[in-house]
Amino acid sequence: MPKIAIIGTTTWGMTLGVLLADKGLQVRLWARNEEEVTRLNDGGANPALPPGITFPARLSITSSLDEALADVRAVIMAVPSQSMRQNVKLVSQYLDDSMLVVSAAKGLEIGSSKRMTQVIAEEIDPGFQQNICVLSGPNLSREILDNLPAATVVAAENEVVARAAQKLLTTPRLCAYLNTDVIGVELGGALKNIVALAAGVADGLGYGDNAKAALVTRGLAEVTALGVALGANPLTLSGLAGLGDLIATCASPLSRNHYVGVELTKGRQLEEITSTMNGKKCTRCYIRVPTLGKQQLS
Repeated sequence: MPKIAIIGTTTWGMTLGVLLADKGLQVRLWARNEEEVTRLNDGGANPALPPGITFPARLSITSSLDEALADVRAVIMAVPSQSMRQNVKLVSQYLDDSMLVVSAAKGLEIGSSKRMTQVIAEEIDPGFQQNICVLSGPNLSREILDNLPAATVVAAENEVVARAAQKLLTTPRLCAYLNTDVIGVELGGALKNIVALAAGVADGLGYGDNAKAALVTRGLAEVTALGVALGANPLTLSGLAGLGDLIATCASPLSRNHYVGVELTKGRQLEEITSTMNGKKCTRCYIRVPTLGKQQLS
């Protein structure tokens, strides 16, 4: 079976690791240091995963990039969007023209506003750029770890590459659909976070489902308009990577961005909220949010 490297011990990175190892693939999860490797291998408390979740035998953890990336078919970049460039630089020297490079991060780079596949393309050999893919969709980690069914989208500009990634990443619990609209898939995953924050604010203020439905619908219209202006196919944003992800993120109590929106209405500061979210900051929430005083919430 193919070997897969996952860069990053984020919740989503570990979820993908469990999912792919359960499928029968040999998965190597790269951690930043040996202390983290020891903690995860010893089964120590991990606030990012629900109780009772253990790593399958086919999932190994290492702090050595040499070990993680040896003879792998694909490398999945499951790191926060703002550290993507730094991590790709570390990985780039290990890539070859047969290796898929999959972005599993949702967001835009602060400062450049570049999509993650653009960041990756700038940091790797131009000859390998055709192997860049993106994975995005309505994928709440907790539900997937609880063995609930889900669907996602795998996109690459080259359809042959997209099909290879689709085959590799499809599992009995996660149905991966193919797309060649990389721009639309990435923008859907990034821009929906803004609408989810607003939906959380609407719920926190008690505005009701009518108002939230209007907000989400008009939010999708704006996301689509911006996406089309940037080169996306509008049909992509009405599919799993757009509307589907938006529904899950705006409605589920498991959504971090929705939670942040609700907590902001209580007058809490953004840093306070993110620092207490299961012991980790919300790695997908990079929106400049104005401070809400109590007088603004009455």
